[in-house]
Amino acid sequence: MLYMKSLRILTWSILLGGWAVSAQQTKNTSYAFSLKQAIEHALKNNSEVINANRDIETARLKKWETTASGLPQINGSVDVLDNIQVQRQGIPAVAFNPQAPAGQIAAVGFGVKYNANAKITLQQLIFDGSYLVGLQAAKTYLQYSENAKLKTESDIKEMVINTYGNVLLAQESILVLEKNKATLEKNHKEITEIYKNGLTEEESVEQLGITLGSVTSALNYSKRIHQVALKMLKVTLGLSLTDELVLSDALENLTQDNVQLALLSESFNLSNNINYQIVQNNQDKERLLLKLEKSRILPSLGAMAYAGYNSFDNQFNFFSAQQQWYDYSAIGLSLQVPLFSSFKSGARIQQAKIAFEKAKTLSEDTAKQLQLAYDKAKSDYEYSIEQYATSKNNLELARRIEAKQQIKFKEGLSTSFEFTEAQRQLYAEQQNYLQAMVEVINKRAALEKILNK
Repeated sequence: MLYMKSLRILTWSILLGGWAVSAQQTKNTSYAFSLKQAIEHALKNNSEVINANRDIETARLKKWETTASGLPQINGSVDVLDNIQVQRQGIPAVAFNPQAPAGQIAAVGFGVKYNANAKITLQQLIFDGSYLVGLQAAKTYLQYSENAKLKTESDIKEMVINTYGNVLLAQESILVLEKNKATLEKNHKEITEIYKNGLTEEESVEQLGITLGSVTSALNYSKRIHQVALKMLKVTLGLSLTDELVLSDALENLTQDNVQLALLSESFNLSNNINYQIVQNNQDKERLLLKLEKSRILPSLGAMAYAGYNSFDNQFNFFSAQQQWYDYSAIGLSLQVPLFSSFKSGARIQQAKIAFEKAKTLSEDTAKQLQLAYDKAKSDYEYSIEQYATSKNNLELARRIEAKQQIKFKEGLSTSFEFTEAQRQLYAEQQNYLQAMVEVINKRAALEKILNK
């Protein structure tokens, strides 16, 4: 009995210990980020940024691979051949037997059963036009990968700003709607009591009930949107969906920080825009491809040297100290000159020319589109600041109107319809004001993205 009791205690100890370890391993991490901290975290931990860094490393390795192809190449080889049946050749029999009849052919096997050969070869490219172009292309590819990373970082930064703002918008909407709901519930309760006492019409109760239902529905929706926006932000930041995340910036403070009128006077430098730089990379790539096709018609020159040992015998004795090995060596040059390809080279060059012209046209169109995008982003940012000021003023007016209507309604000086309309106007202006704040943040991010700030 004592043994069984001890065994049960030991079993429970192991299970509880395992549960404790598992709980520690699955413990969620808590984060608290300002917008600036969130951007810094995303630029290090977002999966797209991580892969962009990997692409740069791949481009660096590709560049070295291209460079190394023109450096000395050393290869070694060992061949062992077992001639199971030595091939025979026919020769006149009189070569071996002067008495043989005229025209008789003798089958003679030339060679031995076993052959072994060990060789080391050195090859060096001296001139190849395509190699020189390949070096330039590898450099361009590296520049493209680096610019692609900058574009990814710019996109992620804007995404963090937008998503961070959406989470704050949902949070503020929940607070406002909860306050509105509490006020409506109190008003609805008071009006219901007044109606029971016969001092108001049933329509007044129904009107408030409709408004209360709409606010409740909007509150539930905002809570769901908040969870979705928070998960989207976690994914953008490179966090686990189960991690806890708290936003330390307040929406109104963040909006005021993003009202920077000096930004509207910034001049647009096309060459600083990352999208334009990438288009230029593409144009350089097509130019090099055209140059590559032209280089294919040039001669190529290479040098080689090799040395080795070979041995042969009818017995497999290559590992014997008495086996005879014969050394050999050679050096040489290899010149290849394209002479005629049935106009294939010309067709490839023309295709490359067309692709290059298309890349130039794309570059010109992109420049125009980016200028238009800058003008629009600047206009949108300026408008968002104006709307922010207007919405703030309208919200204050709506609050005053709603407060007056509430007093008039309770005193019987206005109808329930007028009161509920004032409430709905206030609720609409509350949402307009919250949205206006987010628009200031988002529109500034869009403008800074084009300016490459």
